[in-house]
Amino acid sequence: MKVLLIEDTVTSATIVSAQLAKLGLETVHARDGEAGLEIFKQSRPDLILLDVIMPGLDGFEVARRIRLLEKDGDWTPIIFLTARTSDKDLERGIEVGGDDYLVKPVSEIVLAAKVRAMQRLAQMRLSLLVLTRRLDDANRELKRLTSVDGLTGIANRRCFDESIAREWQRSRRNRLPLSVLMLDVDFFKQYNDRYGHQSGDECLKAVARCLQSELKRPADLVARFGGEEFVAILPETNVVGAKRVAETLRRAIETLKLPHDTSAIADHVTVSVGVATVYPSPDDTGSPAAMMEAADRALYQAKKAGRNRVAIASEPEASVA
Repeated sequence: MKVLLIEDTVTSATIVSAQLAKLGLETVHARDGEAGLEIFKQSRPDLILLDVIMPGLDGFEVARRIRLLEKDGDWTPIIFLTARTSDKDLERGIEVGGDDYLVKPVSEIVLAAKVRAMQRLAQMRLSLLVLTRRLDDANRELKRLTSVDGLTGIANRRCFDESIAREWQRSRRNRLPLSVLMLDVDFFKQYNDRYGHQSGDECLKAVARCLQSELKRPADLVARFGGEEFVAILPETNVVGAKRVAETLRRAIETLKLPHDTSAIADHVTVSVGVATVYPSPDDTGSPAAMMEAADRALYQAKKAGRNRVAIASEPEASVA
């Protein structure tokens, strides 16, 4: 344990340093407040013994500045050394960041007891910080798990709902386009009937991995919407860009060449995609739900037109969202 002793009186500093040495503690001595602050910045001691009455900066001001230098979560115990014993001095010492008082001349027994008490407090605080970090990590993991689809490992419906609401508000605020894609695996019921539900799960996992790998921008999000349906959010993307991304995703799924010999349109797995783009403004009274309905109608049109294709929501539908 390293102790910073800020004491201008040589005799007192010598006595206290000797007492600390008997306790097996390393002591760094500063003769005034300015020097003490510099040592604190450089060495970050475990405990500070601070004289109250010193030339230049007094102990109260030094303690106040030390607390300002500490970062969030930092704490260095400060024990004042003083001949003052009034309630006002004690109150001021606590207000500026002190933790305890030792009256001069310092008793070796009392000093040892105070140091042990501060050591225990520091250890308890460290244990609390470790526990807090573990809890934070656990909470982050819990939040991640509640946002991830258990089967495919991509974002789930809850995560999508939160993200689309957030991106909608951002688009309104900044007057930027927002696009959403709704994708459906073609003839998936027939796939399950032919290959079994376990193979169906593996198919959905493969589709999810492919979709996620094709979305390159950090702000883009692909999520499992339910069953064999997936959705993608494309912030700051107009209808031309959204259609291009949709075609890229459709072709990527085709390229997987996942066998599907009961499909009515191909011998491999394909997807149909519906696209909706909105240009919300700050006075827009629409909602993400209307945009999703437009994307769903476009997906229906893609299926009706023969599947394995992209359909764009009509301009009126896209703009009212």
